[in-house]
Amino acid sequence: MTVSVGGVPVGSAHPIVVQSMTNTDTAAAAATAAQVRALHEAGSELVRVTVNTDDAARAVPAIVAEVDVPVIGDFHYNGHLLLTKHPECARALAKYRINPGNVGTKRRDDNFRTIIQVAINEGKPVRIGVNWGSLDQQLLTDMMDANAKLAEPRDARDVTMDAMVESAMRSAELAEESGLPHHHIILSAKVSGVQDLVAVYRMLAARSDYPLHLGLTEAGMGTKGVVASTAGLSILLQEGIGDTIRVSLTPRPGGDRTEEVQVAQQVLQSLGLRSFTPQVTACPGCGRTTSTFFQQMAEEIQQYLRDQRPAWQARYPGSEELRVAVMGCIVNGPGESKHADIGISLPGTAEEPRAPVYVDGALKLTLKGDTIVADFLRILDDYVERRFGSANGGSQGHVAVGVHQADVAFPKNHT
Repeated sequence: MTVSVGGVPVGSAHPIVVQSMTNTDTAAAAATAAQVRALHEAGSELVRVTVNTDDAARAVPAIVAEVDVPVIGDFHYNGHLLLTKHPECARALAKYRINPGNVGTKRRDDNFRTIIQVAINEGKPVRIGVNWGSLDQQLLTDMMDANAKLAEPRDARDVTMDAMVESAMRSAELAEESGLPHHHIILSAKVSGVQDLVAVYRMLAARSDYPLHLGLTEAGMGTKGVVASTAGLSILLQEGIGDTIRVSLTPRPGGDRTEEVQVAQQVLQSLGLRSFTPQVTACPGCGRTTSTFFQQMAEEIQQYLRDQRPAWQARYPGSEELRVAVMGCIVNGPGESKHADIGISLPGTAEEPRAPVYVDGALKLTLKGDTIVADFLRILDDYVERRFGSANGGSQGHVAVGVHQADVAFPKNHT
């Protein structure tokens, strides 16, 4: 099933969509719009913002007017009030996210129906997002009580997973009974542990055909957040489960919010599901590579490719699939370089100070001298232009290299 979110198709055979979320005060419209733009420029195809106060709701139309990406509203506790009180906000948002565990207390179903009715009136899709940290406690209690009466009670963790799926499915059923079209519903069931994430989404996928939004609800900071998100998402995506993803990293103080977008893209690209930016293969280094030059070169090339990405996307369609190798010695260097579209094998310790360059699997020339990085980047630019440029229809013709083989020794830090 496909759900359109602000013109972005989600579900069925459509590409898996990268989503992110701002961490600014939404009431600060200019700052929030700036972060939405930054996330979008980094590659986020949907961006979610918190809508928790009247001021935040009033700011939404101005934010949406300043950006070129669908904006999703994240509602907890008082969404039914804000969406009805601020129709301009309801109209501007591309999708509403509702948490059935905290949409209300005594009048939970009525409040839920109010939000659904706004979505129906405005023609907006809804994500029903269950979180185990804010799970419907009455539902969980009822299911725990029923489990306790069994001759062989199940583990509490398993009952919690069942309760999350049940909450999502009951809420989707209530939404449809209230008139929301089947194809306007997306589900999620977020937890903070990898094995729990895999378990709950396998159950959810088995019970419905709604598009699923994947992600750990709190992945964590730094390496832990990146690895945990990658582990959980990769298992599910490899099984064909998931239609949108978010990597919920805790940024370092003053850190770059767009890191979560880069990680999400890399997960998809590493699995071969989508291509976003040229990839650099570089060896980790060992006793054969006592120099750090190849590491510096790999970093410079990786940064160069990132810097060129915005312009190359428009000018060189398909260049996001480019594979570049920067290797440090003779052991795997030539072989890895041959497997890449374009690669360079730098000399290791005690090896001859020569760096062969391979293009489309064949040795094209050998570089020497102290301009090796600049020379290789010129070769790279020439290759991209000839392979992906519109003038030749993206042909992979012969690559003419505009550099000469300098007949001088490598600088000391090359060997």
